[in-house]
Amino acid sequence: MTKQQAEFAGFFQASWEPCLRAVVAVVGSPQLAEDQVAEAFAKAWASWPKVRRHPAQRAWVVRTALNAGASWWRHRRRELPLAGHDLTAPGDLDDGLDARLLTAIWRLPPRQREVIALRIFLDLDTATIARQLGIKAGTARMHLSRGVTALRHELTSTTNTEARP
Repeated sequence: MTKQQAEFAGFFQASWEPCLRAVVAVVGSPQLAEDQVAEAFAKAWASWPKVRRHPAQRAWVVRTALNAGASWWRHRRRELPLAGHDLTAPGDLDDGLDARLLTAIWRLPPRQREVIALRIFLDLDTATIARQLGIKAGTARMHLSRGVTALRHELTSTTNTEARP
C-alpha cells in the first residue's frame, strides 16, 4: 500500500460514520445517503491530492454527497413524487441516531438541515459551514439559530405531549 493509499484509508475509516450521519440527517433516507456518501468518497479518492489539502475534508465529502443527491433528484423529479414534511424516521435505526431528532431535522427547510448536519455531525464552526455551503457566515449563523430553535420547540413539545397521561 502506498503512502497516499494509507492516508486515504485512514481518512475513510475515521470519516465514514460522521459523514454518513450528516447526510442521513439532510436527505432523510439511510439507503440514499449511503449511496451518496459512497459516491462522494469515490470522488474524494479520485481527487485526493486536492481533497487532502482541503481545510475541512469531511465537509468536502458531505457537500459532494449532497450535490450528488441534488443531481439525482433533478434527473428524477418527474418520475418520483417528492416527499412532504411528514417524514418519520424508521424506528430501528441501529447507527446511534435518535429517530425523534432525525424526524425533527427532516422537517426543517433544506438549508437549515444542511447547516445543522454540518454543525452537529461534523462539529464545524459557522465560518467553515458558510464556506462549504457558499453562504455568508451571518447567514449560516441565522440558519443555525433558526434550526436549533425549531428543533428545541419540536422536541420539547413532543416530549411534553408524550409525558401527558
